Amino acid sequence: MRRGKQQGDPPIFDSVFRDRLAKLFAWRRDVRRFKPDPVPSPLIEELLGLAALAPSVGNSQPWRFVSVETPAARETIIANFNACNASALASYEGERAALYARLKLSGLREAPVHLAVFCDHATEAGSGLGRKTMPETLDYSVVAAIHIFWLCARTENLGVGWVSILDPKEVCRTLDVPAQWKLIAYLCVGFPLEEHLDPELERHDWQAHLEENARLQRR
Repeated sequence: MRRGKQQGDPPIFDSVFRDRLAKLFAWRRDVRRFKPDPVPSPLIEELLGLAALAPSVGNSQPWRFVSVETPAARETIIANFNACNASALASYEGERAALYARLKLSGLREAPVHLAVFCDHATEAGSGLGRKTMPETLDYSVVAAIHIFWLCARTENLGVGWVSILDPKEVCRTLDVPAQWKLIAYLCVGFPLEEHLDPELERHDWQAHLEENARLQRR
């Protein structure tokens, strides 16, 4: 059996750190409005390195980040969003439809960085440990990496927007990724044009914060 890496004294997370961490959680936003300023590539690479510290089922590390850079690929993604957004709008009626139509639901045009994040369902890493009974934990592992990326980006004054109004199969075809890769998230990344403590959808009366969902339920 291999010995673990030798470590120094474990860190001490004091009340000052915990307060700042709580502020980081509170100020993490789903950003849709970006400045045109470029984001240094080394910074993105650094954030991906931190994201790779995420927990993963069986230590499988199934996340695959793809930088979408060509104008043709981005325009195809935007067309995908526009079609899916029109379909979503058609599913609402009355005032709800009018409100939906006013919402800004992506920063695809403005964001300097586009990242498509996939789960590699063919990965052999982890030898299947923990996935026999709950195979979806492979996808959840990627979500954990995305969340770490999102929070770490915030500490660098970067904003991240998760665009879910997309046909995932079309995204896979557009980016020509392996067939075993499943799209988990399409992220827009850049320096935010605005700073708000309250989420956009809460600020525009789409959905309020649900305090009851933060309470522990007992069985």
